[in-house]
Amino acid sequence: MSVQTVCLGWHWQPYAYSREATDVNGNRVLEFPDWMVRLGRKAILEATNDPLAAANYTPDTALVNYYSDDSKMGMHQDRDEQSTQPVVSISIGDTCQFRFGNTLNRNKPYEDIALASGDLFVFGGPARLAYHGVTKILPGTAPAECGLASGRINITMRVTGLDG
Repeated sequence: MSVQTVCLGWHWQPYAYSREATDVNGNRVLEFPDWMVRLGRKAILEATNDPLAAANYTPDTALVNYYSDDSKMGMHQDRDEQSTQPVVSISIGDTCQFRFGNTLNRNKPYEDIALASGDLFVFGGPARLAYHGVTKILPGTAPAECGLASGRINITMRVTGLDG
C-alpha cells in the first residue's frame, strides 16, 4: 500500500478501528459528516433501486486515500468491519485501474475497471468481501474542475457495526 490515508468517524489501522488516531497523532478522529451519510444513501439507492436498503444504510466511517502518480494498493478484502453493509467508493482526480476480484483469494478471476473522477462504485451482498485493489494510476487524466493538480482521492464509506 503506497497511499496516504485520513479517516472520518473511526480511525482504521490494519485489523482494528478506534476513535483516536493512536498510530498517527493520538487525536480523536473527526466526526462522520451528515452529508456523507446522505451521499452514501443516495449511492445505495442508485445501485440497488431499493428505498429500504438506502434508508437503512448509515455509514459511520470513511477512509480517504490519496494516491500519487505511482501509488498502488494490493488486492485485499475490507473485512475489519463487524457489519456486512455495502462499501461505497467515490473517485476524484486521476483515473485508476481498479481490480475487482473474487471472494476466495487474490487470484483470477478478477476484472480490471477504469474508475474516473466522479465515478461511484458500490459493492455489497455476495461481493462485499471481494478482493480488490488499485494496480495503477493514469496521470494527467483528472478533469480540471476536480480541484486536484495530480493524483487521485478515493473515499470509501463503510458501516463498522461498532458502538461508541
